[in-house]
Amino acid sequence: MANRPRLRPWLCLLLVAALLAGCGSASSSGSGSPPHAEASSETSGPAYTLPEQVCAPVYDASSAQTQNGATIDVSRAPEGVVFATVTSSARCKFQVARGDEGYNYDIPSDGTPICVPLNLGSGEYRFRVMHNVEGTSYVELMRVEQTVELTDGLLPYLQPGVFCDYDADSACVAKARELAAGAENSGDALAAVVTWVVDNVTYDEDKARALADATGYVPDPDETLSSRTGICFDYASLTSAMLRSLGIPCQLVTGYVDPGDLYHAWNMVYIDGTWHSVRFTVEADTWARVDTTFAASGSLDTVGSGTGYEDRYVY
Repeated sequence: MANRPRLRPWLCLLLVAALLAGCGSASSSGSGSPPHAEASSETSGPAYTLPEQVCAPVYDASSAQTQNGATIDVSRAPEGVVFATVTSSARCKFQVARGDEGYNYDIPSDGTPICVPLNLGSGEYRFRVMHNVEGTSYVELMRVEQTVELTDGLLPYLQPGVFCDYDADSACVAKARELAAGAENSGDALAAVVTWVVDNVTYDEDKARALADATGYVPDPDETLSSRTGICFDYASLTSAMLRSLGIPCQLVTGYVDPGDLYHAWNMVYIDGTWHSVRFTVEADTWARVDTTFAASGSLDTVGSGTGYEDRYVY
């Protein structure tokens, strides 16, 4: 993996196709079988209380800057998110950049707002809405440059976003609160959610086959909760939405896993306690990996062996 050419940051969403292919259809190739509830699980940490309110910032049209049919709302930037909309007859993208790093998101052309995490930390950001003119060529409709000072570096991973969309009325939020209602500490809340996802969501090989050549797929946490099936992107999206709604910082990560540099999606979590179980080891106050797809499905040609993780993009 060390010899893999460096990919340009603006190509992040082109990797969605690779992600879908990497989680595509295949028969089981390893000795792993779908594991289920932990035989033993130990947690520790300060007392946990369910958040009184679900933190889910919304687009504020009155605060948004407008140009050429596009809008950018940076009013919630200190909380770790930015919103954008556009009305156009062409395909559009929303670029978020800081220094030499950046992410490129598809944005609906019908004026529907998207929420994007400010996952590059505090600093000078460039936000651009662009529309397609021909092939892969895009023209800028609007640009906003903004100095962002996050009130807490964990905030981008405590909010809904384009790949883990939810609000206070979402079914996945209600389910998360139900599961965590009896948690004594954050490790209990984390364990309850992750174990439920692992035990109740089935890897969907038919869906993976159907999406193998698609680009721009966006998971829907409530749909995954309802269908109880999904590919790795769906697992990671649902887990992110449920944990974030409980006040547990959770990253949605895409990258490569062994064997064969398969493109995959998983989560990283951050709690003020611990969770030790057969499959997961989460220590206090540090990011820890949680791969619900592998834990649910075992080793597959398209899921990997649960080893050799290399982060590529963090949402």
